[in-house]
Amino acid sequence: MTKPIHVTSEIGKLDVVMLKRPGAEVENFTPKMMPRLLFDDIPYLPIAQKEHDNFADTLRENGAEVLYLEKLVVEALDAGGSEVKTAFLDKMLTESGYAAGMIRHELKNYLLSMPTAEMIVKLMAGVRKNELDLVPRDLVSAAEERDYPFFLDPMPNLYFTRDPAASLGDGLSINNMTFPARQRESFFMETIIDYHPRFADHGLHVWRDRNQPGRIEGGDELVLSNTVIAIGVSERTSAHAIEDIARRLFEHDSGFEKVLAIRIPHNHAMMHLDTVFTMINHDQFTVHPGILGEGGQIDTWTITEDQNGELHVDHHLNLKQVLKDVLGLDEIDLIPTGGGDPLIADREQWNDGSNTLAIAPGVVVTYNRNYVSNQVLREHGLKVLEVLSSELSRGRGGPRCMSMPLVREDL
Repeated sequence: MTKPIHVTSEIGKLDVVMLKRPGAEVENFTPKMMPRLLFDDIPYLPIAQKEHDNFADTLRENGAEVLYLEKLVVEALDAGGSEVKTAFLDKMLTESGYAAGMIRHELKNYLLSMPTAEMIVKLMAGVRKNELDLVPRDLVSAAEERDYPFFLDPMPNLYFTRDPAASLGDGLSINNMTFPARQRESFFMETIIDYHPRFADHGLHVWRDRNQPGRIEGGDELVLSNTVIAIGVSERTSAHAIEDIARRLFEHDSGFEKVLAIRIPHNHAMMHLDTVFTMINHDQFTVHPGILGEGGQIDTWTITEDQNGELHVDHHLNLKQVLKDVLGLDEIDLIPTGGGDPLIADREQWNDGSNTLAIAPGVVVTYNRNYVSNQVLREHGLKVLEVLSSELSRGRGGPRCMSMPLVREDL
């Protein structure tokens, strides 16, 4: 019987995937709040939802079962019962900055008065201050910033389900995310794994949980084969976390024998490895040429375990050669975003032209707006399934960012 999580490649046929349909959280903020919430624009929700439904339908039409984060969390809490629901809310409020005091008490009562589904929608969308008839009676409530509209911030990045956790073999990492705007997101996945009947008590391995020091996000975690994982050293993932997860994978017989650490520019436009590099076929990858130096060089480290159980690290500069070596291939096809044209490559990378989602070997889902990159992929023999993208792309994430594969067929 296939386990509820089983991912041994980036390209095996996609059987089960988790998405999050954009909700009120993607428009429940102002332009002044965008830097705090890691957004560059405010999507038009009705169109964003239609585009996301188009994305989900494309996955279903190609044989994938689509699960939704928001539904799974509700089902997990209802399966756990009232004590689990209360404990979940207590932890969520603590992580939102309300460990004690009057505001915590009022928020808890307000949220517990709701059915579970309504409570989850409210937590994701944010709780505004004008929703509570609160008369300050302690210093925390009296000193609360009056000009800021929220007690609990919205979580507009939730539709990027790739990042809070990553499926690795028959287990997953539940991630310690970098910025406060996203740190609560991985708590939803932790709750699903612990209490949802589909996942709980099925022997799933949590290789690394969200309480470990060192930041890591799923957009930096790529499963290249059943023995090799690539992880980006990026704005969102630290070298410390990469060494830590490598050690844990090796120690717990995960099946993974090598971890490639690939250093990319530390900036918002290239926040994760999968915004500049993705695997789309046995021997084909997309790559944003802006991350490669002269002669295609980029800092890459191969991490393995030596005979004494210690980590062994080798440094390389030739990414193409490293990929050939670790995957046992004679040749690698690195397909440049925008066909390699510097202007087009930068424009289409900004709109996630490199962020392709493989749903089978050589079959990829992409944003329709990146028409140059899509044509280049077709010229390299790929089957390209384009999805609508005018509003979804405002969040700076593409099809891979918006999906967490749970089960893929082995190659």
